[in-house]
Amino acid sequence: MAITGSGSLAISLSVFVISAAFLPKGAAETVTVEGQNLATDNVTVIEGESATISCRVKNNDDSVIQLLNPNRQTIYFRDLRPLKDSRFQLVNFSENELRVSLSNVSLSDEGRYVCQLYSDPPQEAYADITVLVPPGSPIIESRDDMVSEGNETELTCTAIGSKPAASIRWMKGEEELTGEATVEETYDRMFTVTSRVRFSVTKDDDGVPVDCIIDHPAAKDLLAQRHLEVLYKPEVKIVVTYPEGLTREGDNLDLSCIAEGKPHPNQINWLRVDEDVPPHAVVTGSDLYIENLNKSYNGTYRCVASNSIGEAYDDYILYVYDAPTTSPTPTTNPVNTQDSRAGEGAPQKIDHAVIGGVVAVVMFAILCALIVLGRYFARHKGTYFTHEAKGADDAADADTAIINAEGGHNNTDEKKEYYI
Repeated sequence: MAITGSGSLAISLSVFVISAAFLPKGAAETVTVEGQNLATDNVTVIEGESATISCRVKNNDDSVIQLLNPNRQTIYFRDLRPLKDSRFQLVNFSENELRVSLSNVSLSDEGRYVCQLYSDPPQEAYADITVLVPPGSPIIESRDDMVSEGNETELTCTAIGSKPAASIRWMKGEEELTGEATVEETYDRMFTVTSRVRFSVTKDDDGVPVDCIIDHPAAKDLLAQRHLEVLYKPEVKIVVTYPEGLTREGDNLDLSCIAEGKPHPNQINWLRVDEDVPPHAVVTGSDLYIENLNKSYNGTYRCVASNSIGEAYDDYILYVYDAPTTSPTPTTNPVNTQDSRAGEGAPQKIDHAVIGGVVAVVMFAILCALIVLGRYFARHKGTYFTHEAKGADDAADADTAIINAEGGHNNTDEKKEYYI
């Protein structure tokens, strides 16, 4: 036993001496092997597309790299593929990288993949593959096929079978609406999202599109659209088709009633407010025709239209003017309009103004003429008394008065006046 022990000790010492002889000069007895740096990346991929896993090594010392699936089965050992799944393909292999692609990814491929380096000690890095599943085409439904103005309607939009859960937005024309969403997870780790929106409608909403917009990282421009069908009572407007100007005695009148609604108005009636329609007035569909107008036809004429939602009306106020006594001249006066009344005296005021102006000019001319004539006669009368009749008070007769006139006259016979 001692000999054996001595022999073992001698052998051990010999091994130590041999090992020491191979150590480099200046090195420590304890040799430290530099650690390997192993890295990889997580991958997010849409179902049906391809994913790439990269196992990267720095300062590799010829250690073996391999890739394992989530079940710890070897996919690639160096550049060899033990796993019989042709969807895995080698993209690149070197001492510093093992890169593998997986085509036609499905939800079952989701999980944690392992990059493994056979160093001392072994190292691992993990790449998580996340599979996105876009939802199917959204389904939009309306509680009411048609809704009357002023009432509330409800729309529902559903996005089925997505991962992760989709989000839903609503737009009515250019206006964004707020909906209420519910999320349901199915057995296969998928999600179904349902959103409901409620709002009141007006007649202006008829034909407006309502969009259900799906937001999901695996889908773009995914939406469903529905146009609103809104029922509303008629809108009525009376249009004068003849005459173009003022309505005068003897003229004909033609009125047209324009009514729009949804559904289209099924009944249009003409009436005269508080009075009977003239007996010879003719109603043809939505038109009212009256010939040979006179002032007894003055009044308010009303067109009433109705449908299943309600009724509405518009009024036209008729005022018949006097027939023109002279040849008519172009006029810029506006035509009769509904809900307005013009006075009969309007044209007469214009005539009186013209006549009054003419009379004023004539009177002024007469007055000026009278003033001029008065001044003329006054001037000549003064001259006669000054030069001819001065001194006549003391004269016995006309001849003496002429002789006694101031200033004297040599030819007195020429100044005599004879009265017969």
